[in-house]
Amino acid sequence: MKRILLILTLACLMIQPASALEVAGVKLADTVEIGGEQLQLNGYGIRKKFFFKVYLGSLYTATKASSTTQVLENTGGKLIRLNFLYSKLEKARMVGGFVKGIEANSPELLSDPGVKQFSGWFDADFVEGDQIDFEITADNLVTARHNKRQLGLIKSANLARAILLIYLGREPIDAEMKKGMLGEP
Repeated sequence: MKRILLILTLACLMIQPASALEVAGVKLADTVEIGGEQLQLNGYGIRKKFFFKVYLGSLYTATKASSTTQVLENTGGKLIRLNFLYSKLEKARMVGGFVKGIEANSPELLSDPGVKQFSGWFDADFVEGDQIDFEITADNLVTARHNKRQLGLIKSANLARAILLIYLGREPIDAEMKKGMLGEP
């Protein structure tokens, strides 16, 4: 009888839904709400520079996507969340990385007013434990937040595309992180 009870207990533990995945000490929610829309965790990966873990990047989408094309064509909302793991990353380096990512994946958007405005939104360095959210609603309202504090807000399909391509484009900021964000192991 004790054996059956133990087996049933273990079975119940195994079939319970995982409510919060933990990666590199960061708890990732299964779902988030953006603009009144429920998004699901599509995937995640760690941005590495040399031997250092810089941040955990996660992608939330309205419907699962396994390719950049699927993410871009998905008409629902999207969220890219960066959870910083490194002790300190200067604002100038982070913004430089954004610009480099846009240059590599969508250089035609560098002169777009929304994309130009985006680079000026950031006003502080990033330290371990910080979180950046890039929220993109279904109607291309783009909001950037640093530790839940709104940095900027603009309705721009071009900026939405540019941000997504920094992480998911032909030349992503980190190829392994891109794979993870698209749900590849």
